[in-house]
Amino acid sequence: MNLLYWTGWLIFRLLSRLIFRFKIIDSDNVPKEGPFILACNHKALVDPPFVGSNSLRLVHFMAKKELFRNKIFGGIIRRTKAHPISRGIFDRRAVATALEILRTGDGLVIFPEGTRALKTDFLPAKPGIGMVAIQAKTAVIPTYIHGSNRLRDAFWGKLKPGIIYGRPINPEEIGQYQENKEEYRRLAEEIMSRIRELKKEFINRVGK
Repeated sequence: MNLLYWTGWLIFRLLSRLIFRFKIIDSDNVPKEGPFILACNHKALVDPPFVGSNSLRLVHFMAKKELFRNKIFGGIIRRTKAHPISRGIFDRRAVATALEILRTGDGLVIFPEGTRALKTDFLPAKPGIGMVAIQAKTAVIPTYIHGSNRLRDAFWGKLKPGIIYGRPINPEEIGQYQENKEEYRRLAEEIMSRIRELKKEFINRVGK
């Protein structure tokens, strides 16, 4: 048992639910067994632990390699299932790592935008998530996190934060896409479109 991972999981789960009062919607869309990708929008540095801790399944994360430069911090996040990825280039090693994680039957959190959307609600999806999903032929769960970049407002009740887990894009749907660059991009855009729709659904069900 990975004590550090599950300790962090418990801490962030309690923070999100008790301190910031996150509304968690349709978490049962996360498969109880087998590999899957949680594809989530990205607004804040706390998105990975908040998204992961509100899933009952252990999940791995792809994190920018700069976070691993500090040996102490890098060692901690490695032990909590984070794996380095180079942004802005095709990182063959990171793709191989992602595929191996999924082959072992674990879950993997990927942020399709590739970085935080600081000045807008969403950024265009990068094709990498399409490549991993198509090559792994595994389910993708579109996920939307709301208000993680405004935790002070959430704490004071000025914002209703939360996470909504969408209907899985199953392996049969993924299998309709071919293994080429255009199809990788097309699937990535479809995943991002579903994440944007989840924002509307979250607001309709919870409010802003």
